[in-house]
Order: sequence, then C-alpha cells, then structure tokens
Amino acid sequence: MSHPHPDLGTPPPLAEGALRVTPLGGLGEIGRNMTVFEYGGRLLIVDCGVLFPEEQQPGVDLILPDFTSIRDRLDKIDGIVLTHGHEDHIGAVPFLLREKPDLPLIGSKLTLALIEAKLTEHRIRPYTLEVKEGDRERIGAFDCEFIAVNHSIPDALAVAIRTPAGMVVATGDFKMDQLPLDKRLTDLPTFARLGEEGIDLLLVDSTNAEVPGFIAPERDIGPVLQQVFDRADKRIIVASFASHVHRIQQVLDTAHEFGRKVAFVGRSMVRNMGIARDLGYLKVPGGLVVDVKTLDDLPDEDVVLVCTGSQGEPMAALSRMANRDHQIRIVEGDTVILASSLIPGNENAVYRVINGLTRWGADVVHKGNAKVHVSGHASAGELLYFFNICKPRNLMPVHGEWRHLRAVSDLGQKTGISKDRIVLAEDGVVVDLVDGVAKIAGKVQAGYVYVDGLSVGDITEGSLKDRRILGEEGIISVFLVVDSATGKIVGGPNIQARGSGIEDDAFGPAIQKMQDALSKSAQDGVIEPRQVQQLVRRVLGKWVSDTYRRRPMILPVVVEV
Repeated sequence: MSHPHPDLGTPPPLAEGALRVTPLGGLGEIGRNMTVFEYGGRLLIVDCGVLFPEEQQPGVDLILPDFTSIRDRLDKIDGIVLTHGHEDHIGAVPFLLREKPDLPLIGSKLTLALIEAKLTEHRIRPYTLEVKEGDRERIGAFDCEFIAVNHSIPDALAVAIRTPAGMVVATGDFKMDQLPLDKRLTDLPTFARLGEEGIDLLLVDSTNAEVPGFIAPERDIGPVLQQVFDRADKRIIVASFASHVHRIQQVLDTAHEFGRKVAFVGRSMVRNMGIARDLGYLKVPGGLVVDVKTLDDLPDEDVVLVCTGSQGEPMAALSRMANRDHQIRIVEGDTVILASSLIPGNENAVYRVINGLTRWGADVVHKGNAKVHVSGHASAGELLYFFNICKPRNLMPVHGEWRHLRAVSDLGQKTGISKDRIVLAEDGVVVDLVDGVAKIAGKVQAGYVYVDGLSVGDITEGSLKDRRILGEEGIISVFLVVDSATGKIVGGPNIQARGSGIEDDAFGPAIQKMQDALSKSAQDGVIEPRQVQQLVRRVLGKWVSDTYRRRPMILPVVVEV
C-alpha cells in the first residue's frame, strides 16, 4: 500500500505508454472533486467541483481546486467529463472555463442542463457533448464508456477510461439502491463485464466505507414523510440540497396526497427544480406548485415550503429563517424537516440552525430523530460486493476524508486486492499507471483557492488567520504623532478597542508603558515610523496578553510632523 509523503518532489516526465492520474481535490475532504488524467501529452478531467467553507474560513464563499498544475496546458485538455450535477462535482467548472471557455463538457442530459444554467450566470456558452449510459465516445486520446450509477440525483454516470496504458474506472458518487424511485439501477452487469475485460485501476467513492451493511432505499423515506405531514398542524418547511430531485419528488408526492400547495424558496432551488421539471425528471401534478408570493393567501395547514440550507449555510434560506432575517417568519407550530445528512465539518452550523428554529417554536425533524434521509453513497457491504464484481488490479479510494480512504483500503484487502496494489493518496499526489501497476510518482500544487465575492485566489491562509483573530480577539488601533527629527511623541497615543472586550479607558497603564518605551527608543535613535509601529505593537501586545490573556490584532498608525 503506497503512502503519500510530505517530501514528495515534482513528478518526472510521464513515461511513454503510461497513464498519469492526478487528483486536485476530493481526497482527504468531502467536496472539491477533480481528477486529471494524462496520456500521450493529452489531458482529460473528470469532475470539477467546489468545497463549501467551514467556520474557520470566515468570509469565504467557495473553495476551488488549484488549477496551477494544468494552467499552462489548458490547450492540451481534450474534455471535462462530469459524472453528475452536484455542486461538489460541477461547481468549479465556471472558474476553469473563465480561463479557457471552449473546453468541451461531457455529461448526461440533466448534468449538462444544470451546469449550463450555472454558466449562463457567468455569461459563458459552453461546448457540450451529451452522453447516456451505454455510450462509448472517443474524447481525444481517451476512449470513454459511460455506465449508469444510482445516486441522490438522477442521471449519474461512472466512466471507464481506456488508453493503451490500461483501463481506469471512475465511479463518481454511487450507491446500489435496488428500489430506486426512477427505476434506474447501478449497472452491475456492465461493471462485471469491465471486470472481466480487466480494470487496471478503480477510483471508487469512499464516503460511506465506514458504514456497515447496505444503504436503505430512497423510497423508505416516503412513509416517514407521510407520518410527519399527518401530524403537522401548520406550515411544513423542507430543507434539502437544491439538486436532490428524488427527495423533493417524494415531498411533492406527499404534499399532493395531503392537499397542500408547495412553493420553492431560494434562487438555486427554483432554478434546479424548474430544469428537472422541464426535462421530465421531476413529476409535478398540475396546480401543486405555487409562487411563494401567494402563500399569504393560503391557510398555514395548506402550505409546504421547499428551501435550501440543510447544511447550515449562513446565507441559505433556512439559516436566515432561524436568524429572523428572512421574509418567511418561523412561528410556533411550524414543522421543519432537514432532509439531508450532515456533511463532516458542518455539524455546529446545522445544530445552530436547529436551535434557532426550535427557539421560535418549530418542531424540527432531522436525521437524528427520524428517518428523513438516506445516503447517496455505497456503504461497506455494497463496496465489498462491488469489488468482487470489478476485480480491479489496482485500487485508489477517492471522495472521502482519510478515515474513509483507509476504510476502503481495508475492504479492498478483504476481497483479495493485494496491499501493495492499493494507492492511498491525497490532493496533488501524482499516481502513474505503468505496466499495469499504479505507483505514486510525485506531487503537484493542490492547495485551497478561495472565492470571496468577486475575488478568486486573492485570499491567503494569512488573510484567513487575520479574519479569525479579528472575529475571536478583536482589534485595537493606536494613533500617535511623533516628531520626525527627534522621534518624540507630540500627540497621543490614542487607543480604540473593538471586539476585544477591553474598555477604551482601561489602557492607562499601557499608554504609560508605550510612552516610556518610545522615549527610550528615541534616545537610542529609533525614529523610523516602521520601527515605531513595531515597538508599539510589541509593547501593547505584551500588556494586553499579560493583563487580559487575549491576543487581538493591533494596528498602530504613526504620523510624522
């Protein structure tokens, strides 16, 4: 079993007849999925998604893969294969297409419709190739076969990539629901056929590898929704991912059964459900869906709202409702259903929203107290079954945190895959398939690229550290005027504290310490404004730390006269 190493160097030139696999996101994290395949100097990208920020990344809207390693080779890219339409697989496509708008996008009908709608907002008209399960297309240097897989969004595909170096199968996100709502099963016969042909490297979804057994079918949620609807006396508000068509279909069916009207809330929810309805993936009974503006004319017991925010995203509709910052006001007796799982890292944000909703009197139904969610990812029992069908010569877990990747490694070994044929990598680690053996060859840059408003890549880890300090410790500004010739103070220092918990009039002892230190430094000839600023920051910082055990950001402003 290969292990990434922090001292890995730049990979050597790719050997002739070899295939290179470089994950730029999705390994060691849930999200930002993107993998680059290289053969004969040509590149194929599978997925290009985003990661959503956590609490320790204040002000960040999205996190992108780092395109640095491919930026000077964009003209070598034969296409971008998109396995399905979730944001963690398509969300970064607009940012890559900003750099080269004519990169071809390959995907299923629904996936392409979702990304095209997103690209319209970025004023990009993409080149697209629509494929479906069973199709086999030559995409430049890569012979790609597309396989149906079942997931929590319709039209998901796995892809088998054939080159003279061997065949790689990337599952994308998948599970093996045997009773899917759309009757579209994961195509196990095709995977078995590929296994017989010989899968040289299998890149497999790892998210649920720690979960024993088999995932419950999506249709099991229907009876639970019926129970919740039956006991609800007032409005029902359902929070879900804006692309979870199967889940929202069940909400629509249950609302229709109970005679309620449904309104979609939030731009992405309205857009995606409109696309799914227009393409026939969402079946909407006539008159069921109404505009949110008409809800005031309906009794509460006849209303269902479907919105975003199931992960506690601060700007999503549900979070704003919990904070009393939305036109829809939560009132006593409302029922709120969080119809999704908890993505690792979002727990605190989600429970903060649950507490906020409960505070206003809502009955909050979530995965912890009712079966209102089933996962879209294969669990351990399904993966064992899958490995026995595919019989891969080499295995590379993807789409998961480290605990998930190692769990897949353990499962693979149980099915007879040799330990030295299982590659445990992380973002940026380069894996070469040479003569049927997958080995780590080096590492490329694959850090976080932050999107903050209109800024892409300008925010650094240092900037985020400053923001965290400002949020947690506050800021103290110091203003003083010094004589440019002598360095002596002729005005100030004046101190203002914000967010530090220290009153402005408490700085008397600190002012005296600064005056003494500056007087001594002036005698020593230290009169440069930059040196004075550093001295003020050091003296005041030590006083605050010793007195209050705090470390706020200190911003000295020195004016010479």
